[in-house]
Amino acid sequence: MSPETIVITGASSGIGAALAVRLGREGHRLVLAARRVPELNGVAESARSQGAADVLVVPTDVTCRADVDRLRDQAVAHAGGFRVWVNNAGQGISRSVLDLTDEDVDQVMAINLKSALYGMQAAVAHFKERGSGHVINISSFLGRVPVAPVRSIYSAAKAALNSLTANLRMDLAQSHPNIHISLVMPGVVKTDFARNALGTPPASGGPPPVFPPGAGPQTVDEAIAPIVMLIEHPVPEIYTNPVLGDLVRRYYTDVAAFEQQGPPPAP
Repeated sequence: MSPETIVITGASSGIGAALAVRLGREGHRLVLAARRVPELNGVAESARSQGAADVLVVPTDVTCRADVDRLRDQAVAHAGGFRVWVNNAGQGISRSVLDLTDEDVDQVMAINLKSALYGMQAAVAHFKERGSGHVINISSFLGRVPVAPVRSIYSAAKAALNSLTANLRMDLAQSHPNIHISLVMPGVVKTDFARNALGTPPASGGPPPVFPPGAGPQTVDEAIAPIVMLIEHPVPEIYTNPVLGDLVRRYYTDVAAFEQQGPPPAP
């Protein structure tokens, strides 16, 4: 893959950080955004040490539209434009449906849904000017199969993101066929996501997981490898673990039977 300028939000840890370092190793130019500046600077240094052609750090609160527009404008001013924008910022919450507060819903929707909406709108405006580009939205398997009750509003936010992603892709398909809109659905990934979730961590134990062999937790390197391939070869959507696609088909074939097996551990 020839060097590209790639914007990544939520780049201070987890999938975003690992993706930045991996893309740095391939010589890309990176624009990294997150709220936690020291951690973001650390990721930038790691990407540079791996061979990134250039790294711009832009402290950004992705729940603020003005910040996201500023991120786009700084990327354009610094690098002359960008070809890929990865909406990766997200946060979980440990809260069942009956325990959700207005604050819970507003905060989780802002971080997981509105931030991606702002990113899509900002990036596509630039892509329309240049005639091509690629938006990648990092969602979750739980947005397709909501079987972890403790992640109730998080699953709902990701389901909404899945829908917005598909709607934008269809909106652009005829008028701007060179603008690609992709959805990525990881399952459980070995990052600090669960530790950083809002609320009280779920209790250990519980019903046995429904994950079939091969669909259990992925390392972060395993999870980002398909995303790197997606950047080079855009498709509408991927699961970071292909086995999850079979799990989705099982769920929609017989929802009642699937749910009776018990929910999987919360990612």
